[in-house]
Amino acid sequence: MALIPTTRKKMMTTRDKWRVYKRVCVMFFLAVVMLMVVQRGVPFQIERQSRMEASSKGGEDRAHQQNKGKPKQAEPTAADTDTTEEPSITQKRAGSRTWDVSSANCNANLNFTNQDWFSGLEKNFKQFLLYRHCRFFPMLMNHPEKCSGETYLLMVIKSIATQHDRREVIRKTWGKEQKLLEYEDYIYRDILQWDFQDSFFNLTLKETHFLKWFSAYCADVRYVFKGDDDVFVSVENIFEYLEASAQVKNLFVGDVLFKAKPIRRKENKYYIPQPLYNKTHYPPYAGGGGFLMDAPLARKLYRASDSLELYPIDDVFLGMCLEVLQVTPINHNAFKTFGLVKNKKSKLNQEPCFFKSMIVVHKLLPPDLMHMWNLVNSNLICSQKMEIL
Repeated sequence: MALIPTTRKKMMTTRDKWRVYKRVCVMFFLAVVMLMVVQRGVPFQIERQSRMEASSKGGEDRAHQQNKGKPKQAEPTAADTDTTEEPSITQKRAGSRTWDVSSANCNANLNFTNQDWFSGLEKNFKQFLLYRHCRFFPMLMNHPEKCSGETYLLMVIKSIATQHDRREVIRKTWGKEQKLLEYEDYIYRDILQWDFQDSFFNLTLKETHFLKWFSAYCADVRYVFKGDDDVFVSVENIFEYLEASAQVKNLFVGDVLFKAKPIRRKENKYYIPQPLYNKTHYPPYAGGGGFLMDAPLARKLYRASDSLELYPIDDVFLGMCLEVLQVTPINHNAFKTFGLVKNKKSKLNQEPCFFKSMIVVHKLLPPDLMHMWNLVNSNLICSQKMEIL
């Protein structure tokens, strides 16, 4: 994840915007243990369990592993209940100014392992449910100074340790002012790292840990952009959009999916078994490639996330949190989290004049991102500002 703080004036000129942009700093949120698991070739279930059992013995195995959301009964979660009534969310942790988690003691919740519905689940879902109650983990790298002073826009990029090339191309393009992980952080001081395993199901932990971190350290931030490490971003277009949306409260905007259905095909990456989510549709949610929200809402999302069971799809989980808050995300066509057009072979996906009008375009490999960035920021002449696709 990347954080980009920027100060802000009223009615900024283009020159002002780029002055602010040059002061932006990028931060990446990741858990490095995935690299260790791969190197050792240890199966996910065994590695994760040993990490949690060893965590109470001291710090020597601290970077050994992480676990992700774990269990609960297959009772309806807060996201499965009617939200027509005013949600009850406490303010209990709102004032913390430090990361207050120093250990990761967590044992499997075996209360429901003898139930028929549990025995029929795939191993990865069993593992997820066994440890879903483990909510927060210690930090290995922290940079609270990134939120010091008044900040207009904080940009947060999710990443994993092995994807250095993606982080590097972001630093050289739209995250310019911002290498092996500790050395990389020593140079850039833009990495936040927690002590849990970096896995697909644990992307939700990145969301909850960032929201907690943000609530603890970023009292003077006004807006947050959050995205993946393979996105093209126009910071200038973000500023333009925020100027036009200055009066919007509880702003949450992105490439929003409405009435999306849980996928029941086991071969699909986003497969969800019926016992884990038994509704017909998900609440509205923004694709995780990139979205924008205001800071007050981000703090509310942290409190809402604490009221829900963790869910193995991170962007859907945020949609559940928004549902608890009775906030509907805004769909905007300048957020393209599935490419410019669905046909991946279309020439429109390589048209720089379209990119110039976008806020976010997802799914670019580092060479493609660098190439498109150079084209968009060359002496590009477009007949007019391209209409949003």
